[in-house]
Amino acid sequence: MAEAMSAQELAEYLGMNYRTVLNLARQGVIPGRRVGGTWRFHRRTIERWLSCQDELQPAGTKAATDKE
Repeated sequence: MAEAMSAQELAEYLGMNYRTVLNLARQGVIPGRRVGGTWRFHRRTIERWLSCQDELQPAGTKAATDKE
């Protein structure tokens, strides 16, 4: 996988809707940057963000980004 992902690639990686990824990025929930009018997400930053999300989840619950 490339170091930088587009919003569409991130949506596929997370198993989320593309528009949800864009909305969460705009809100600052998902770490990303706008480059030339498009969103880009660094793979390692996303992986660290996901691991932090896992640590914040109460025991016995699933994160919104978890794939079933």
